[in-house]
Amino acid sequence: MRSFHLPGRSTAHGANGMCASSSPAASLAALDILRAGGNAVDAAIAASAVILITEPHMTGIGGDCFALIGKADGSVTGINASGRAAAAANEDWLRSMGWGSEVPGDSVHSVTVPGAIDGWDRLLRDHGTMGFAEVFAPAIALAETGTPTMPRVASDWAGHVDRLAADEGGRQHYLKDGRSPRVGEMMTHAALGRSLKLIADEGRDVFYQGEIAESLVGHLQSLGSLLTMDDFAKTEADYVEPISTEFQGHELMEIPPTGQGITALVMLNILKRFDLSAHAPDSVERHHLQTEAARLAFELRHRHVADPGFADVPVEHMLSDALADELAGRIDMDRAIPDIPAAVGPRYANTIYLTVVDKDRTAVSFINSIYNSFGVGIACPKTGILLHNRGACFSAEPGHPNCIGPGKRPMHTIIPGMVRRDGRVVMPFGVMGADYQPMGHAQVLVNMLTYGMDIQEALDYPRFFPDIYSSSSVVGLEEGVPETVASGLAGLGHDVFRAGSPWGGGQGIVIDWDEGTLTGGSDPRKDGIALGY
Repeated sequence: MRSFHLPGRSTAHGANGMCASSSPAASLAALDILRAGGNAVDAAIAASAVILITEPHMTGIGGDCFALIGKADGSVTGINASGRAAAAANEDWLRSMGWGSEVPGDSVHSVTVPGAIDGWDRLLRDHGTMGFAEVFAPAIALAETGTPTMPRVASDWAGHVDRLAADEGGRQHYLKDGRSPRVGEMMTHAALGRSLKLIADEGRDVFYQGEIAESLVGHLQSLGSLLTMDDFAKTEADYVEPISTEFQGHELMEIPPTGQGITALVMLNILKRFDLSAHAPDSVERHHLQTEAARLAFELRHRHVADPGFADVPVEHMLSDALADELAGRIDMDRAIPDIPAAVGPRYANTIYLTVVDKDRTAVSFINSIYNSFGVGIACPKTGILLHNRGACFSAEPGHPNCIGPGKRPMHTIIPGMVRRDGRVVMPFGVMGADYQPMGHAQVLVNMLTYGMDIQEALDYPRFFPDIYSSSSVVGLEEGVPETVASGLAGLGHDVFRAGSPWGGGQGIVIDWDEGTLTGGSDPRKDGIALGY
């Protein structure tokens, strides 16, 4: 339990239902849905729709979605609702672009088909009890009447005024008198509200084959995009079998590739070869071990994670004991590994994560994203929909497993997490922050399972992350990491710097099956809250 002498936040508690999200309005909307008789799936989609109004720079229906659905019987189902590259994105076209190794994150060609609405529709039809009209009602109301701008949102928004001002739809829908909104200032999103209402009235097909698709495709093509109406019409979310590993008597479950969740599993497989409990949570040794495990795990991600429909992703090998033994054997407690192949690609993207548990103990771990803040920086003037730039996660190197290609999904950074113990779901959780997310999953679980922190303490705890775009060990530390750790890591050969902004955010809900209660936490790095009843 935290010290009440010090700044901090208590955990949230409830028995009948709970939502933890990065937006108070979204958490409240989810509880309203639960109290009205909806289940966790209904509530999660209602909350996600609200967040695209309250945090439009982080998420939207112009992006992608992943989710894990846990049931009271212990079963867990995954869904990959990410979109694909244009059918015309072939190798000849790629060579003509002359990009080198990366798909530029500011290029219209980084826009893949948005998969979120198809995923939301599939989840509601297969696991929910309500339709779009009911779950979109809170978001539509906020879009029309306006919502006050929260502090973290205002801070983020201010850094993207120039990008938005350079785009017709950005100027029209996401600036106020040519500037970003101030803290507490009301913002309305009339066009986005109309788009949600159209989907509520006509269903998902209006987004992929009807009026909204025509607006999105027409606008993208006017900017040079290869995407067509046929590409949109072919969009289909896929149910996937979660992958997992055991860590200290608990099973961490992740979405398989194309998601990067396997990176978190590899990290934990390495870490369980060491006695982390012998080192304090704020020790140099703990930080060194997790940094080195992350560097090794991310190198595997760079090399292998791709669309399994187009590449042979060696999941079994990546999760094998033999590989974990080999990787753990490379870690020297007295010095940093001098050289590990670096990643390529865009950095510093973000997203939103939320989780809901209902009275029947259906648990939803839900993540929705437009990747970079305000996506590619293109908002459709007619619909108000921001387009993501998820295609920036593709490689542009022909022959690479994750190279952009016709109808391919890119390697995806957004990863919902789920923890089981003794065959029962005990915690849906997630940590935002693009590349940081696997590191965040591992850090939260180590904080809880090794160091005995509750979910709020585990989320609050100061974070650290290696620069995976450097072959040497460059490690960023949040301000809360002690200077003794910084100097100790430097002494081991790590190049240490203080992060300019904190990594990600996060939420989680712990299910206590014996007491019949729920305990939630929400990250102070965002504006959110966990609410239960």
